[in-house]
This record gives sequence, structure tokens and C-alpha cells, in this order.
Amino acid sequence: MKWTPIRRALERLNARPGITGIWQVSGRADIGFDKMVDMDVAYVRSRSFLLDMLLLSMTARAVISGRGAY
Repeated sequence: MKWTPIRRALERLNARPGITGIWQVSGRADIGFDKMVDMDVAYVRSRSFLLDMLLLSMTARAVISGRGAY
């Protein structure tokens, strides 16, 4: 089956919504939609407890710095 942009975007829905994500700690509003989808799909494909702990620590840093927030 061909990998279409719609299928790619829908794959990101395989992760349960949470309080943070890779794109949120990597620039939030500074990141375009396609890059956001790529980051979310990468998370879905490699999610683990260790990655979640890393994301939580990066979230604290992103909130304090305010980077990418408008």
C-alpha cells in the first residue's frame, strides 16, 4: 500500500494524547505542520519509557525558556 501524506498524518494518532511531545519541546510554534507530523510519527515508532522520561525533562526546560511560544 502506498504511503500517502494522509496515512502518514494519521499514523501520529496511534499515540495517546498527553501533556507533551517531541515537537512541543523542539520549538512548538516555530515548527511547521509537516515537520510536526514527522516528529510525532518518529515518537509513535520508537516510544518507550526512557523516551517519555526524557520528554518530561525537556518539557520542563521548554516551559521555563518559553522557546517557540507566542
